[in-house]
Amino acid sequence: MFSKKEFSEKDVLAALSAVMDPDLHRSVTSLGMIKDIEIKGKNLSFTFELTTPACPLKDTLEKDAREKLKNAIHEIGTITINWTSRVIGQQDARKDAVMPGVKNTIAVASGKGGVGKSTVAVNIAVALARDGARVGFIDADIYGPSAPLMFGLTGKQPATISINGSKKLVPLDAFGVKVMSIGFLVDPNTAVVWRGPMASGALKQFMTDVAWGDLDYLIFDLPPGTGDIQLTLAQTIPLTGAIIVTTPQDISLADARKGYRMFENLHVPVFGIVENMSYFLCPDCGHRSEIFNYGGGKKAAAELGVPFLGEIPIDVQVRIGSDEGMPVVASQTESAHGAAFISIARNVAQQVSIRNANPDSTPEIIMD
Repeated sequence: MFSKKEFSEKDVLAALSAVMDPDLHRSVTSLGMIKDIEIKGKNLSFTFELTTPACPLKDTLEKDAREKLKNAIHEIGTITINWTSRVIGQQDARKDAVMPGVKNTIAVASGKGGVGKSTVAVNIAVALARDGARVGFIDADIYGPSAPLMFGLTGKQPATISINGSKKLVPLDAFGVKVMSIGFLVDPNTAVVWRGPMASGALKQFMTDVAWGDLDYLIFDLPPGTGDIQLTLAQTIPLTGAIIVTTPQDISLADARKGYRMFENLHVPVFGIVENMSYFLCPDCGHRSEIFNYGGGKKAAAELGVPFLGEIPIDVQVRIGSDEGMPVVASQTESAHGAAFISIARNVAQQVSIRNANPDSTPEIIMD
């Protein structure tokens, strides 16, 4: 313990070196998270730089830092902690060649349709943006685009600009998220009847011919199943990781396991499983009904050895929000379903940071 009447920056760093990042298993000082130390008399202020603005462990880190400082420096007075973040990006030359300003690419997938995958993807994107991250969203379901409706952008069209002599589409903005969808470019009443290569080509153009700028996270809302779009995406850029959305019933879980195996074969890390429609809470009496069974997502995550990212209850407001272009994360932040989406988004950001702090070699995907 320091018993001096005055203390130095060296003393502060020595005390904070005992604060460990629970995810990265290294001290916050060795990770370079402590910035701008300023000492005025007995009072201390410094900046804590997180690896994501959506860090779910911020309160834990703050409590630990204050305790370590008070225990180590007896004379310390007021402790002021300022917070900032610098998202860790996936280091990969192939990704940077295609999307140089995008730090992380995240696929949201499901083994089957009807599990609310797009609703989960949209609310994760909005939640990350609300936490202060720079977020983009690609509606990769070329045959059934839903982003225009769910983001409240129906009837809108992207502008075109010239960058270094090349024409680029400007993504539309909603709730702080940059959005691109085939639904902005075709008549919403006309079916997209394209063969696989045409749909795959459209997805590639969304990556290369859109002015995304600098993003911390780019979310891909994939079509259900395991097909051309999933393969094209994995072949075009090395994804930072994927999220699998399921519902509790057995048939959905069986397809979720297939989705996991697909990403495993494509050498894409799976950040975890989200269980949607987990249960229903009666708004009048509070009775909980597990309509589609319960706990299957958590069981599947344990079986596959991936994190369980969270569960989302059934609520009519989630459906209304999707239909009216007002995600519940934006309109009902304090509700049970809004809080669930925010928690899941932060867990995803946490997994991205862990992944990038401990990168594995990712083989190139080559299909004959």
